Amino acid sequence: MAFLEVKNVRIAGIAAGVPDTIVRNADGLVHSEDYDAEAFVESTGVVERRFTNCLTTGDLCYAAAEKLISDLGWEKSEIDGIIFVSQTHDYVEPATACILQDRLGLSKECYAEDLSMGCSGWVYGLSNAASLVSTGSFKKVILLAGEAKTKGVENDPLFGHAGTATALVYDETAESLKFHFGTDGSGFDAIIIPDGGARNQFSLDSLKEEHIDGRVFNRTQTHMKGMDVFSFGISTAPKSIKRLSEHFGFNYQDCDYLLLHQANMKMNNFILKKLKFDVSKAPSCMDKFGNTSSASIPLIIVTKLKGQNNSSLICCGFGVGLSWGTVALRLENAIISDLVEVSNDLSNNKYVV
Repeated sequence: MAFLEVKNVRIAGIAAGVPDTIVRNADGLVHSEDYDAEAFVESTGVVERRFTNCLTTGDLCYAAAEKLISDLGWEKSEIDGIIFVSQTHDYVEPATACILQDRLGLSKECYAEDLSMGCSGWVYGLSNAASLVSTGSFKKVILLAGEAKTKGVENDPLFGHAGTATALVYDETAESLKFHFGTDGSGFDAIIIPDGGARNQFSLDSLKEEHIDGRVFNRTQTHMKGMDVFSFGISTAPKSIKRLSEHFGFNYQDCDYLLLHQANMKMNNFILKKLKFDVSKAPSCMDKFGNTSSASIPLIIVTKLKGQNNSSLICCGFGVGLSWGTVALRLENAIISDLVEVSNDLSNNKYVV
């Protein structure tokens, strides 16, 4: 049973960074005979997104982390670990977490780790970071999560770019974090980038155009079986939330807020309907930012829940893998930083090779 309870850990703060470039779906950037901007916005809820053609996920998470560390008043030498969660690492190697350890000016005694996860990634990363802190050996850890897919996203009306930072501290008085996880690898190809890994290494053929559902892709871009993903999301997320609450003996209806991965509005409305959950207690930010994968849940907190301290949350992420994760937590005395808008400027960045 993939249940986990982690004690002695408190979320000290959350920050998010987004590119300062706004792409509006009504501006006709998607070139397809089948694309109707008005119908797309009505169905998905995505009015506009943030986009960068040069910043990486590491750049956006760095900006979020710098803001959060400053707002918390932390000494960087006191940070014991960073975990970086993304599908779009800055380089194939080294791990982006290693680069960010140096870039943020953290101690060389700092634990640094990359996790390759998508839409469920923040919940998975939170469990890893919290498990380190709960031992008492790690007092302060930063979880970084986000996506900045520079190829094709400007023409994809669903996805946006963002990077987030979540700070965790050891606190023996904190309410425990309660998790449920699941995996169905039989659906591995429901969301996939076919080429670029060891299985199908990059070649010139990887750049050949493929026409799928009226749109143009190549094999280095994300291919998604839309209906399979939709069916997976609306069935798996409600079950996970219910299983979590049943296992730990609480009523999910009593939580202050339910935060769902920002896949699309239609999918999330189905999930809320299945749960018979009050829509007014399920804030969304996909209208302004689109689907930002592992960044979507902390991005909701930064943009919609600032000032809502001492709130009980249930957060559910689901997607690539196929994988899903749900966590129940209390946001108590946490610093929620103002949203950071990051300029598309890479000058004086020594980490660009």
